[in-house]
Amino acid sequence: MREYTTQMDAARKGIVTPEIKAVAEKEHMTSEALMKLVAEGKVAICANKNHTCLNPEGVGSMLRTKINVNLGVSRDCKDYDIEMQKVMSAVNMGAEAIMDLSSHGDTQPFRRKLTHECPAMIGTVPVYDSVIHYQRDLATLTARDFVDVIRMHAEDGVDFVTLHCGITRKTIEQIKKHKRKMNIVSRGGSLVFAWMSMTGEENPFYEYYDEILDICEEYDVTISLGDACRPGCLADASDVCQIEELVRLGELTKRAWAHNVQVMVEGPGHVPLDQVAANMKIQQSICMGAPFYVLGPIVTDIAPGYDHITSAIGGAVAAMSGAAFLCYVTPAEHLALPNVDDVKQGIIASKIAAHAADIAKGVPGARDIDDKMAEARQKLDWEAQYACALDPEHAKAIRDSRSPEEDHSDTCSMCGKFCAVRSMNKALAGEYIDIL
Repeated sequence: MREYTTQMDAARKGIVTPEIKAVAEKEHMTSEALMKLVAEGKVAICANKNHTCLNPEGVGSMLRTKINVNLGVSRDCKDYDIEMQKVMSAVNMGAEAIMDLSSHGDTQPFRRKLTHECPAMIGTVPVYDSVIHYQRDLATLTARDFVDVIRMHAEDGVDFVTLHCGITRKTIEQIKKHKRKMNIVSRGGSLVFAWMSMTGEENPFYEYYDEILDICEEYDVTISLGDACRPGCLADASDVCQIEELVRLGELTKRAWAHNVQVMVEGPGHVPLDQVAANMKIQQSICMGAPFYVLGPIVTDIAPGYDHITSAIGGAVAAMSGAAFLCYVTPAEHLALPNVDDVKQGIIASKIAAHAADIAKGVPGARDIDDKMAEARQKLDWEAQYACALDPEHAKAIRDSRSPEEDHSDTCSMCGKFCAVRSMNKALAGEYIDIL
């Protein structure tokens, strides 16, 4: 029998759980040091007790930056087999979390398949599933319906749930008064806003928060406090609606910690590059160091088809400045449901951002692989370079498609015998340097 309810409860009791031990080893720190951070809420180990195949990870600004991959079926793209291909591709490429955002079909078998077979953290957004599970339109659902779906997801083994608890009846008047350019772009936030508008009732995730905390404590589900008012364009960044909701999320964080429930706080969104670091600092202050989980941030609004790049730019600055968890963005963002190739590109871009940030903030061992790459390049050792690459197959395919001629096969086709590395190696070895 477990002598604790959640990883936070165990840490506060001085119990080294298997998950704490595993994460401490990965992060090159002692279990005691990690337990202190988990006890304080500065690190979340999302680990539902029913997700028995989980390879646990820690999420916190002082640890390696983790990335999340969103997927799931929609009404227009219904193939769960393709979604499972995306899952396996994401796991193989090193994604630490998968969020199932399915909004169509029989969602529970896929969700259970994830928590029974996938070693990554699994997250969901129960408000999406409420309409699908009950097969009733939004206005006909009750507060009890929403709470019961959260319990179902917890029982199914989901490690974290995004709940838009910070949007209230007051937000309706704020949105009308402040006249944002993009209003609410959070899908879950818009559903809660619409439900409140149609029923006249308070947000059930806010009103029944204590009961939700009881469920999350029972199964050790981490709450990811969703930012319903995240900016959907640069013009709305850091406005009253966003910051006022963040203040409420800080209050909800305290209440969760009092229940031994772990918390992550979700963040923007579309943010000008010069505001990214400030947003991270504000969140750390208001939410007392709870792990910050950001979507991008996307730093310009004009790059549809390339938003994995705009997101990686913002993500690198965000993680360097304190964000703990990056939600990937694919080239299909704002355009379509991502396909398998979009998912791959989104993961690579997000991993580059996370790795660059880890180097910048001095995470132990983060730069080791870069130093190995430098050594391999100095030796013109191509196989060693591929071994260090984030995507070895892609790197090898590019070189092979434009391979150099035989008499300078140790170089690439960019410089040939003009290769600086080749010339320096020969010069320092006292050899003749042929160029023509």
